[in-house]
Amino acid sequence: QVQLVESGGGLVQAGDSLRLSCAASGRTFRWYAMGWFRQAPGKEREFVGAISSSGGSTNYADSVKSRFTISRDNAKNTVYLQMNSLKPEDTAVYSCARNRGPSVGLGSRDYDYWGQGTQVTVSS
Repeated sequence: QVQLVESGGGLVQAGDSLRLSCAASGRTFRWYAMGWFRQAPGKEREFVGAISSSGGSTNYADSVKSRFTISRDNAKNTVYLQMNSLKPEDTAVYSCARNRGPSVGLGSRDYDYWGQGTQVTVSS
């Protein structure tokens, strides 16, 4: 069983930055791509970005491209989401997820383990 625990969320003002972390249990973290998703109140969960198992490939939603950066440290079993120039519309619960394989996936069905999420609130 894989456990994913997010941290780093909080309340910030528009234009600020936050870095989310997602720590994974187990010894197989480096074999799998990881993704970040978010869900705002009353909205469906949406893809934010993902990183391949090696960290050599990333993919982002258009809404966050050039503002958000995903990275990973396989030695620490941790994936990060650096969020810059935050906007009120970025307010959501952010969750990390483990892909079923090593390559970047864009859909929820590509992921089999999910964290509980961390709240990010951006005030205007």
